[in-house]
Amino acid sequence: MRACKRKIGKSWKGFAALLMLTVSVIVCGKNVQAAGRPVSISFCQIAGGNVNCTLTAASVPSGDDGKYYIYADEVFQDGPVGTVVATVDAGTSVTASFPLGYNTADSNLSRKFLVAVKRGGQMVQVSDEHYITNPEANAAFTTGRMNRGIKGLLPEVSAISGGELKDLGIQQVVYNIYLDEICAAPGEAGTIPFAYNGQTYYFSNGRITHYDQMVKGFNNLGIQVTMVVLNRGGTAGSQDLVHPLAAGAECPSYALNVEESGGVNHLKAVSAFLGQRYCGKTGNGQIDNWILGNEVNARTSWWYMNSSSLDVNVSAYVKAFRIFYNELKAVNANVQVYNSIDQEWGRKSNPGSFLAKDYLDQFNYYMNREGNIDWGLSYHPYNSPLYDPYAWNGPAVWVKQSVSTPYITMQNINVLIDYMHQGKFLNPAGQVRSISLAEIGYTSYFGTENQEASVAYGYLKAATLPDVDAFMLFRLKDDAHEMESKLNLGITNLDGSHKPAYDIYKQLGTAGEGAAKARASEIIGMDIDQMIRDNVVWTRGGDGVVQ
Repeated sequence: MRACKRKIGKSWKGFAALLMLTVSVIVCGKNVQAAGRPVSISFCQIAGGNVNCTLTAASVPSGDDGKYYIYADEVFQDGPVGTVVATVDAGTSVTASFPLGYNTADSNLSRKFLVAVKRGGQMVQVSDEHYITNPEANAAFTTGRMNRGIKGLLPEVSAISGGELKDLGIQQVVYNIYLDEICAAPGEAGTIPFAYNGQTYYFSNGRITHYDQMVKGFNNLGIQVTMVVLNRGGTAGSQDLVHPLAAGAECPSYALNVEESGGVNHLKAVSAFLGQRYCGKTGNGQIDNWILGNEVNARTSWWYMNSSSLDVNVSAYVKAFRIFYNELKAVNANVQVYNSIDQEWGRKSNPGSFLAKDYLDQFNYYMNREGNIDWGLSYHPYNSPLYDPYAWNGPAVWVKQSVSTPYITMQNINVLIDYMHQGKFLNPAGQVRSISLAEIGYTSYFGTENQEASVAYGYLKAATLPDVDAFMLFRLKDDAHEMESKLNLGITNLDGSHKPAYDIYKQLGTAGEGAAKARASEIIGMDIDQMIRDNVVWTRGGDGVVQ
C-alpha cells in the first residue's frame, strides 16, 4: 500500500472547530443521534418538479408559532443555517413540498433537509438530516444497461484494437478517471464549457476526447464499463476539489472537498457532466457503473485526510457519495454507484488505514439514518498476503470462516455475502445490494500453475454467487513497479506474451470451460466444482509467507 507524505507549512486552524464538533458527538467511537429531535423525516422524494418530504412525530414539539420550518443545507452546513424551503403547520404527520430547482442556483437535488421550530425567537433543530432518495425520478437520459456477465478485466487501452478483449470474451472492464486530468481552469485553452446550477465549469477537451474514444471502443465490443473516480488534485482546474484536511500532502488520491462551497458546487457539476457525457445517448459512450474512490478505508493511501477519526473520514466520504450518487442518478436512472473498500476486514496491515468492516458499518449507519438509497459495494478480495499464490488454500491465521476473520478473500467471500444479507444492509426494495469484485489479481511470481488455478477458482466461485455482479481481474499486463513486490498480476507478460492464466481465463464462461476446470482441478488436487459447491476450505499453517 502506498502511504502519503505530509508537506510542511499548511495551517489547519480553520478546521479545529470542525474536528471538535465531530468528536463531541462520538461516544466510544460510535456516532449517536443527538437528543431532543422528536420529528422524523420519513422520506424526501422527487415528484414532478417538486420535492415532497413526509414528517412524522409522536408528539408535536413546542414552538412559538406552531410551524415547522424545513431547511435545505449544503452538505458542509449543520443545523438550521441553510435556506428555508418550506413552512408548514406542525403536526404528527404532515407533508412539506418545495421546488426541486434542478440545474438552477437554488437546486435542492444534493442538499440535505432538516426540520426546525422557532422557540424563544431562535430556530431549534428537531429532526435528523435527510437527503432525496429517488434522484432517478428526474432522469432524462436513462439508458438500458449493457449487462453481459461478470467476466471482467482491467485492460490496456491498446487491447481494444489488439483484439485481446474480444479473444478473452471479456464482458466488463474497469478503468480509472482522474479529476485533475479532466477538470480545467477558466481561460485554459482547449476546454469544454459546462453550465450547471448557474455557473460555468470547464473540462479538458483533450482528456475528455481520450475517454470518449476509449469508452466507445469498449462499448463497440459489447463490453460494459465501470469507471473509478480518483482525485489526485494539484492542478488549477481541480485544486478546489481537494478536501482541506487533505491539502498539502503527496498522495495517490485525496478526499473530496465537501467542506467548502466552491468544492461542493464543483463536485456537483463534475458528477452531472460525467453522467450526461457517458449516459449512452450523447454520442460519447456509455458508462453503466461508477465507483467513487478506491479502497477508501485506506486513509493514508486512497482517500487521504489528515484525521485518524473513523467518523470524520466516513462522514466526509458519505457527503461526497450523496452528491455523486444523486447527480449521476438524476441524469441516468440505470447507473449503479459503488463505494470501495479493501480486503482488510478485521486486521490492518497499515496503521493509517481503517478496518474495512468498521468503515462499511459506519457508512451504512449514515446511509440508513439520512435516507436509504441503492448504493452498491465494490470489494477487493485479494489474497493475504497480496502476493500469496494460492487462492484456494490461504493461511489459517488470516483467512477464517467467521465475521471476525482478519481478511476476506475469495476463499471466504461467503462471509461478506452473508454479512450483506443482514436486514440493515438491504437496499430500499429489501434486496441484497449489488456487489462488484472490482479488483482482484493473482501473482505468477511463484509459478504460472498457481496463477492459472487461482484465476479459475476465483472466477468460478464468483460465478456461483447471485449477488456478485462483477469479477474484475487485475490486470491484463504485468506492471514493472508491482513486480518489484512479487505482484506479477498480469495474465500477459511485460512483452505482451500470454501466460497460461490468459488461456484459462479465456476458456472460463465459454463452451470450453470444462477444460479449464479440469486443468485447475489437476493443479489443486481436487475437483474444483466439488470444492466450490461444498465450500471445501483448505488452509495452511504459519503466516502464509511463501519463500
